[in-house]
Amino acid sequence: MCGIVAYIGPREAYPVILKGLKRLEYRGYDSSGVALLNGSGLQVHKKKGKVAELEETLQGKDLHSHIGIGHTRWATHGEPSDRNAHPHTSASGRLAMIHNGIIENYAQLKQDLINKGYTFHSDTDTEVLLNFIEDILKNNNSSLEEAVRIALKRVVGAYVIVLIDNETPDTLIAARKGSPLVIGIGKNEHFLASDASPIIEYTKEVVYVNDYEMAIIKPDELILKNLGNERQTPFITKLDMELAAIEKGGYDHFMLKEIFEQPQTIYDCLRGRLDATAGTITMSGVEKYAEQIMNANRIVMVACGTSWHAGLVAEYIFEELCRINVEVEYASEFRYRNPVINKGDVIIAISQSGETADTLVAIENAKAKGAIILGVVNVVGSSIARISDAGAYTHAGPEIGVASTKAFTAQLAVLTMIALKVAHMKGSIDQQRYIHLLKELDAIPEKVTRLLEQEEQIKKLAEKYKDAQDFLFLGRGYNFPVALEGALKLKEISYIHAEGYPAAEMKHGPIALVDENLPVVFIATKDSYHEKVISNMQEIKARKGKVIAIITEGDEHSTALANDVIVVPEADEIVAPMLSTIPTQLLAYYIGVAKDFDVDKPRNLAKSVTVE
Repeated sequence: MCGIVAYIGPREAYPVILKGLKRLEYRGYDSSGVALLNGSGLQVHKKKGKVAELEETLQGKDLHSHIGIGHTRWATHGEPSDRNAHPHTSASGRLAMIHNGIIENYAQLKQDLINKGYTFHSDTDTEVLLNFIEDILKNNNSSLEEAVRIALKRVVGAYVIVLIDNETPDTLIAARKGSPLVIGIGKNEHFLASDASPIIEYTKEVVYVNDYEMAIIKPDELILKNLGNERQTPFITKLDMELAAIEKGGYDHFMLKEIFEQPQTIYDCLRGRLDATAGTITMSGVEKYAEQIMNANRIVMVACGTSWHAGLVAEYIFEELCRINVEVEYASEFRYRNPVINKGDVIIAISQSGETADTLVAIENAKAKGAIILGVVNVVGSSIARISDAGAYTHAGPEIGVASTKAFTAQLAVLTMIALKVAHMKGSIDQQRYIHLLKELDAIPEKVTRLLEQEEQIKKLAEKYKDAQDFLFLGRGYNFPVALEGALKLKEISYIHAEGYPAAEMKHGPIALVDENLPVVFIATKDSYHEKVISNMQEIKARKGKVIAIITEGDEHSTALANDVIVVPEADEIVAPMLSTIPTQLLAYYIGVAKDFDVDKPRNLAKSVTVE
C-alpha cells in the first residue's frame, strides 16, 4: 500500500520524484526516501514521517541526477523508522530498491542469507528480497535482469519493485505481481509510479504493467518481458485525466473538495448512460451478459470497507427491483472460506482503486470456478477492471483523500443503473416505476448541490459534538448501510469510536450505551420504514440520548423529537442513500478538522489496500 515513483531521462530526477511522492502520499505516509545515481555514485536519503520532512532534510544537498527512485511507505514489516524506510540498499551497496507489497516467505529467505553471512539493517521483507537478488547476481554470474527474474520465481507474495544499479546508470528494472505499476512514456524519458497521478503532468501516454511482467527501462527504450524471458508488446493507453483533478483547487483539504465534487461526479457517472426522457439506460457491459445476469440464481457482491457498504445498499436495490438473490461478502473472508460458487453465478466486484488485494484474489478464484465477473471500479486500466468479464467505470475521477466520499456515491449510482437495467430487461419492474426511478436518479446531482448548501450548519454541529467519546449511527432498510458508512467515516477521520446498527437492533444491546452524553445519528429520511424509525428515536429520547436526525424536508414529526436535524431533499428510497450519506461525510470531516487532525491522511490508514 506504499507509493512508488521513479524517473529516467534528461530532466533532473529529484524534483520529479519529490513531486510524485507528494501526490502519492495518500498511499502511505509514515516514512519516505529517494535513491539517486550520478557521477559520485548511488545516494540514498530516507526519513521517518511525511514527505515534507524528507524534503526539509535534503535542503541544500547536491541532488543532481537524471535517474532515481522514490518511495512513501505504509508500514507492513517493521515499525515506521528511518532504517525501515525505503529505498533499501544491498549488502555491497551496488543496488537500491523500492517495494510495494509483502513477501510472504521472507523469513526462510532471510535465514538462508544469514547462513551465508549476510547482515540486515532493517526489519523489512524488502531488504531480504534485495539481498536475495544480489546473492543470485553474485553467485550466478548473471545480469541484473536475469537475477531479478530468478529471484521472483522463488518468492511468494505480492510486489512491485523498482531497482537502480550503480553499475548500469542508464537503466531501471521494475517488476510487478499483485500491486499496480504504471509507466509513463515521454520523449527520451520514462516515469514510473503506483498510479497515474505523478505522471499526468508530463505525459498522457502510459503502459499498465501486468502481473508477472518485468520492465527494463532506459531513457529511450521500454522493454517488457514475462518471467519466462519472452518479450511482450507494451500496450500504450491514453490517460483520460487532467492535472486539476489531482490538485486541491482552493479547498483546505482533498476530502472537502471531493465531497463538493459529488454533484459533478454523479452527473459524470450518469452521463451517456441514463436518458430519463427517452427512458433508456445504456451499459454495454451489462447488455453483453444480460441473459446470464437475468437468469443467475444469485449475485454476490464482493468488496472491502466503504465499497462493501455500497454493496449492502445494492443488495436491497437488486432484490427489490430484479428479484434475484443477492449476497454481500467481505472479500477478505470470501477468498479464504472456500465458498460455494456455481457456474453462472454473477460476482460484482466493487473497488475504488481496482487494485484491492483481497477483492482481486476473490474474483480470480470465482472466475476459475465459472462465475461471471462484473467490475465496478473507478480507476481505468486497474487490475480488477482487466480481469473482469465486463462492468462499468464510476468516472468519479481521482480520489486523493484516504476516506472515500465521491467514490461511494458514484458506486451507488452505477449499481443502481445496473439494477434498473437488469430489472427492465427482465420485466420485474413495471414501466411506470422504471421511468419514475430514472427521473429520480437523474435528479440526484441537483439535489446534492442543494444539500451541500447546509455546510455551515453541519460545521456548527461538528463543533457542538466534537468532544463526544462515542457515536451511534442508526438506520433501517436502505439507510442501514448509510449508518454503517457514517460510523466508518467518523472513525476514520476523527478517531471517535462509532458504531452503525440497524435501528431495530438497538434494543438488542446497544441501547445499554445510551445516556445524556451519547450522540445518536438517525438516518431517518422518509421511506417505508419511517414510522418505525420514529419509534426508535423516541426510545433514545426517553433515555436522554442526543438525537441528530438526517430527515427529509417537511418532516415536522422528526424535527420535534430531535436535538438537531439535517434536512435532505425528498427522493425515492432507492436513490435516497446518495443524499443521506453526504451529511455524515461533512460531519466526519468537520469534527476531524475541529480536532486538528490531518483529515486527508488519517493515522494508520492508506488509500489503496494492495496487501492482505
